[in-house]
Amino acid sequence: MTAVTAPAQPARARAASSALPVSFRGLRRTFGKGAAAHTVLRDVDFEVNAGEVLAILGPSGCGKSTLLRAAAGLDAPSAGTVAIDGTPVAGIDSRCAFAFQEPRLLPWHTLAANVAIGLPAGTGTKAGKAKVARLLELVGLDKFAGHRPREISGGMAQRASLARALARNPGVLLLDEPFGALDALTRIKMQDLLLDIHKAEPTTVLLVTHDVDEALQLADRIIVLGRTGDAAPGATIVRTVEVPGTRPRDRGSAELARMRSSLLESLGVHGH
Repeated sequence: MTAVTAPAQPARARAASSALPVSFRGLRRTFGKGAAAHTVLRDVDFEVNAGEVLAILGPSGCGKSTLLRAAAGLDAPSAGTVAIDGTPVAGIDSRCAFAFQEPRLLPWHTLAANVAIGLPAGTGTKAGKAKVARLLELVGLDKFAGHRPREISGGMAQRASLARALARNPGVLLLDEPFGALDALTRIKMQDLLLDIHKAEPTTVLLVTHDVDEALQLADRIIVLGRTGDAAPGATIVRTVEVPGTRPRDRGSAELARMRSSLLESLGVHGH
């Protein structure tokens, strides 16, 4: 088991009054029973500070998305606990908001109506319209509020998806490969937008990605999931990396380039 102790909470995280800390303790997830049982995660222990951006890297099938689902209460661990702000997660947790790789917008609704779906229950009409308008402006879609998903690009749809997630005022924002389906240029623009959103709407962010460069650009800290050499089933944390410097970071930084090579080696990708 690899235990990860969260570092002292940075000043940028303390500024986020609505952001909530998340803790994973002894998390294990096994699917199936008996001879058909398959353990995906085991002995996962780590904490995420309030307001921190934490990236989760690892090979396909190592349980990255399963971790996010456990945090959101969409999937129950086989053992161990997930707690948000010290309260165990039990069922779908309204303190979290989820954004997926696919925007999953309702095609018959306008962008404004899609974002409004994320508003907390009981939000008044006037307050709801004002919140939706502010979020659409935040993601650069205020002039497209009346458009439907078929009338906009993939990058714009992903921006609307992020606005919908933020409409909940989440203490924890869970991002599962949110930019994975976008072209390279649009992906970089979306990464920059996420940094702007985090500055304007501070929250705790757990980001699952396969892109090492994306993790280095966005995260305060990176955890790497993988299998250890003890033949035990399931993935656990094999490495934790603190990313130096404040955001936005220089994409051409030699220090980040060295970290990129090291992380790729941790993921089994060796240079030629």
